[in-house]
Amino acid sequence: MNQRGMRLLPLVAATFFMVSGGPYGIEDILSAGYRTGLIILVALPFLWSLPTALMIGELASALPEEGGFYVWVRRALGPFWGFQEAWLSLAASIFDMAIYPTLFVLYLGRLAPAWTTGWHALVWELGVIALCCVWNLLGAPAVGDGSLALSILLLLPFGVLIAVAVWHGMHLPARRVWGDSGSDATLSTAILVALWNYMGWDNASTVAREVDRPQRNYPRAMLLSTAAVMLVYVIPLGAMAWAGVSTTQFSTGSWADVAASLVSPALGIAIVGGGMLTAIGMFNALTMSYARLPMVLAEDGMLPAALALKNRRGVPWVAVLACAAGWGLALHFSFERLISLDLILYGASLVLEFVALLVLRLREPDLNRPFRAGNFAFACLLSAVPTALIVYACVAARHERMADMPALFLGSLIAAGGPLFYWFSTIAARSRRTVPVP
Repeated sequence: MNQRGMRLLPLVAATFFMVSGGPYGIEDILSAGYRTGLIILVALPFLWSLPTALMIGELASALPEEGGFYVWVRRALGPFWGFQEAWLSLAASIFDMAIYPTLFVLYLGRLAPAWTTGWHALVWELGVIALCCVWNLLGAPAVGDGSLALSILLLLPFGVLIAVAVWHGMHLPARRVWGDSGSDATLSTAILVALWNYMGWDNASTVAREVDRPQRNYPRAMLLSTAAVMLVYVIPLGAMAWAGVSTTQFSTGSWADVAASLVSPALGIAIVGGGMLTAIGMFNALTMSYARLPMVLAEDGMLPAALALKNRRGVPWVAVLACAAGWGLALHFSFERLISLDLILYGASLVLEFVALLVLRLREPDLNRPFRAGNFAFACLLSAVPTALIVYACVAARHERMADMPALFLGSLIAAGGPLFYWFSTIAARSRRTVPVP
């Protein structure tokens, strides 16, 4: 890989946005109280994030190909299952990616409500999509460098908030350090929210050919980003507990209110601005990841060849625009961010990746693996723990509903569309191969 590829720190920053984007979104974990919430946030990286990071580190360093997890599953299990892997990820993106422009508008509305009324909101949402498309067309290194800058900017206000919270907590009685016990919400809710906030590590794998020295940098990036995301979650909540901030003050999007009451309204405004940067950073990094899937499917003959066209920077520009158009159309739908649906679709794709890890260990023991996640028994253990958590998430969320049906049933319907589209794709591929050349 040439030296102009995405380097280690930009890769860590891009992965950070694909998974987290900062402390925004973890507020609902406090439904179980500070102590339980912090235990969950510390434990899950070892049970959920670290096994996934080790799996990705091994496969991405052994098979540093564009398409990442699609290529791994296709090589291990064949084209049918490779297509299902890509299908699950792209289907989930429809429910996920349309959220970030909406979040940008919600945060902007807190600063200037008149700017987001009526049709203005749609213009801003489309503007976010257009900005990220242009940014992506500059290449993966530009996205990585931008992610690094955005992550620093959005975390600076939290640094001030944490410092003031620690100082404030030093003057409180010890009995108030942990604050309230939280609401009466179940432990399962907090675990599901935490799982959702810790998922998405494999998205960084789809740009492997655009990463500088991927065999070396992917394992390091996975481990560093795992630690970074955990600290970004744990330290701010730990500081709020130390400062005695009541858990009743926390709900989704309430970081700005807490900052305004604990420090100053100016800091609250800065954290609102950080939320806007988070929405842009996550949409931008995930666009880079998802756009490579139609590209490699087109290169394999499963989608029209135009989707594989690249500009001079190696960016699949047709795939970027096609994905952006799909996400733009999804803005008209009032999709709810249903954690259980994301977990079902993402969980199914993650299980396929762990299966690919084990199958490749058996079928290709001599495959060059610059990084190896332990012996075969350890790899089986790595696969078992996240799989058990995915099963738990599905069972715990069995009563969640979306579109007037159980989320588990809706997720199953979406997953079942994969084999149908694979059949259509294979027929279309045969047709393209049999068309006579003039």
